[in-house]
Amino acid sequence: MTTTATNHTTSALSYTDDGRTLTFTVGAQHIASYTYRPTDHQYESPRPYFHPLTTLGGDEVTISRPWDHVWHKGLSWALPNVGEHNFWGGATYTRQTGYANLDNNGAMNHEVFTSIEESTDGIVASESLVWTAQPTPGREGQALIKEDRRFALQLLPIPGSWVLLFETTMDNTSDADITIGSPTTEGRDNAGYGGLFWRGPRSFTGGEFRSEAGTGADEFMGTRSSWIAFTGQHDVTCRKSTILFVEDQANPGASNQWFARSSMFACLGSAPFFSEVVPLKVGEPLTYRYAVVISDGSVDAGSAVALADAATAALEAWA
Repeated sequence: MTTTATNHTTSALSYTDDGRTLTFTVGAQHIASYTYRPTDHQYESPRPYFHPLTTLGGDEVTISRPWDHVWHKGLSWALPNVGEHNFWGGATYTRQTGYANLDNNGAMNHEVFTSIEESTDGIVASESLVWTAQPTPGREGQALIKEDRRFALQLLPIPGSWVLLFETTMDNTSDADITIGSPTTEGRDNAGYGGLFWRGPRSFTGGEFRSEAGTGADEFMGTRSSWIAFTGQHDVTCRKSTILFVEDQANPGASNQWFARSSMFACLGSAPFFSEVVPLKVGEPLTYRYAVVISDGSVDAGSAVALADAATAALEAWA
């Protein structure tokens, strides 16, 4: 069956929907794709993801399905230790087993876009998802969590930069409380991944982190700050690009710790469950909000703060 993409346009941004992926452009430049109906293997914990993400100048800042971790998908909301379930992909780390394939890889299933709103400020999509456990022979996966997700794409007032605003509300629909943690809460030191996670291109390996504390590389693992940036360099064009995360300080437990790696490969993730288990109680949803800036070029102390301030203002104004 052939699906015809639907085209939509605002004064600055436009998008198409082919029934599986939303694709966003500024003029003729693609800046983001959001695959909401993935076809990934169950082992990769199928979930919606953003890839590719591209600067306004045309440089791609994500990678998807790298050979070393095929469950890494550009930029996605992914959690490895959700009770006994894995919504990250790959093997699960527990105190009892270490890393092991436990046949517990769940899926975040798109149900419907409840709205996609366009204005002169940008485009806002609201989505309903259901998280299900890994199916067993003859039985569908149990529904565990209902998620209401929103995201927005906006151009920032700083040349060469745009922002992705992301909000998730997770509501436990099972019959018991669920704990959300990480490999670190299960005993593996400094491996607290889980949250809004970005994997950068191969050429970004060895790039530089920057936050309010200064600059560096892997020593930023597990640090806390209201914002953090990463600058890497591209093959072919030899240009540099920057991705910057801002956390809403109203998030539970803010400021979260950051999962930050440079020397092994470039990655950055919010990690609100890094070193402490957080309960998702029945009837008590959890909401987390972030802004992710995609910018052409590198940053110094002043320009990083300017980007963080602009993203913070956009997040605060986003009702």
